[in-house]
Amino acid sequence: MTMTSLLAAEQPLATLPRTFMLRQYMRVRAYSLELAAPLSAEDQCVQSMPDASPTKWHLAHTTWFFETLLLGPHAPAYRPFNERYAYLFNSYYETLGPRHPRPRRGLLTRPSLEEIHAYRHYVDAAMEDLIENCDARLWLELRPLLLLGLNHEQQHQELLLTDILHVLSCNPLLPAYRKGDDKDSLSPSLDAAPGPVWLEFPGAAAAIGSDAPGDDEFAFDNETPRHDVLLQPYQLGSRLVTCGEYAQFIGDGGYRQAGLWLSDGWAAVQAQGWQAPAYWVAGGGSGADAADWQVFGLQGLRPLAPSAPVTNLSFYEAAAYAEWAGARLPTEFEWEAAARDLRISQATGHAWQWTRSSYDPYPGYHPPAGAVGEYNGKFMVGQLVLRGSSFATPPGHTRVTYRNFFPPGARWQFSGLRLAKDKPC
Repeated sequence: MTMTSLLAAEQPLATLPRTFMLRQYMRVRAYSLELAAPLSAEDQCVQSMPDASPTKWHLAHTTWFFETLLLGPHAPAYRPFNERYAYLFNSYYETLGPRHPRPRRGLLTRPSLEEIHAYRHYVDAAMEDLIENCDARLWLELRPLLLLGLNHEQQHQELLLTDILHVLSCNPLLPAYRKGDDKDSLSPSLDAAPGPVWLEFPGAAAAIGSDAPGDDEFAFDNETPRHDVLLQPYQLGSRLVTCGEYAQFIGDGGYRQAGLWLSDGWAAVQAQGWQAPAYWVAGGGSGADAADWQVFGLQGLRPLAPSAPVTNLSFYEAAAYAEWAGARLPTEFEWEAAARDLRISQATGHAWQWTRSSYDPYPGYHPPAGAVGEYNGKFMVGQLVLRGSSFATPPGHTRVTYRNFFPPGARWQFSGLRLAKDKPC
């Protein structure tokens, strides 16, 4: 279990002892290094596109977060490991000063990977001292920042995997991130799913979002405040769309039928030459059968598994498939209400699920004060919400209220889809 699931399983956050919180800090930090361990120093320095970051940068940035937002303001005796790192590893926090341009992170051959590991060790030692020795008043102030920092690192753990997959896909050898079998925890589920079955949900008022931060749970600020929405009657697919089903869409000319696509999506198909999801490799045939394809994943190039959830789709592809299937994508509110109902399968731990909802603030939302106010709120424009989680999401780092978000053309994430329909009158 990781930090979030353990917290949820034991007792309210406000009563957790510091020793417990310190153990969770060390576990989350160790898991980042475990994920990076199969990679060479050369692997960890490469940036294959502006949207992706080098593994080494992820390891340093998550460390910078604790150094800048916890140690700097709250540990008077703390001295930065290297003052110039503030410029190198700030991501997008304008209030914290200038930063190295995002598209040029792959040029940071220095500091070395060894120095980044030393940086992590230095900050971890200082964090251990702060957690164990700060007074009770300061601990109350630190705890929510510590939880935010740990959840932030868990987000980067998934990004580390999605980003390195893109890096390795650019290598003609198509090397595996790590060897593994079909039961590897970092591979999509291959279990045959029945159906699909349409589950019916009545029109009703639904409580959406989280009451956190509070004493009993963690949530990011974009999951708040909890509020009511009115849902019309709808149907939702009992499971995710599979690779085999998506292959039928391809075989039926889905990428050649402009009428299935949103205007911007069709423009992307033409400009990018999309003919299949990211990382699908044609092996011959019409593309309508699973046997016509291979898929490059973290375990390398493998035959496409028909029953596995399709992943690495843009919002545009998900919406086009839904149109072809005579359905639509659910709103994030329909998804959350259904996930609370517990009848849907593959809600979490398989693939992030595109919704038809823009990433907007909830009614009454206000960004937190200070630098952490830049974490979510300023990105609430031009993005679409995804719900659930993927097989690469750290265990426990998921909630039915969780709102992931990406621009509609993003394909390097483990994103798939679940279909919805309006309920027939």
